[in-house]
Amino acid sequence: MSLKSEVIEKIAALVTAAFGLVAALAWNGAIQELFKLIFGEQSTLVAMFVYAIVVTIIAVIAVILIGRAAATAKREDERLAERTKR
Repeated sequence: MSLKSEVIEKIAALVTAAFGLVAALAWNGAIQELFKLIFGEQSTLVAMFVYAIVVTIIAVIAVILIGRAAATAKREDERLAERTKR
């Protein structure tokens, strides 16, 4: 791999991570506003823990689903590559 392609690959990864962070912050703000509607304006310790637990559960479920989808896609790619070798 050439230096140019490595640099482009790293920049693409950084830009992707940056957009992921922006999306995460946007969702964080939206979910916090939803919790304000549910629990009221006062940020109680209980409300903050409920928020943290709900967000963690959502994140874990999302990571599991994305991991499964990636594994399925990888298996399909491997099967296709195997078929084209024949």
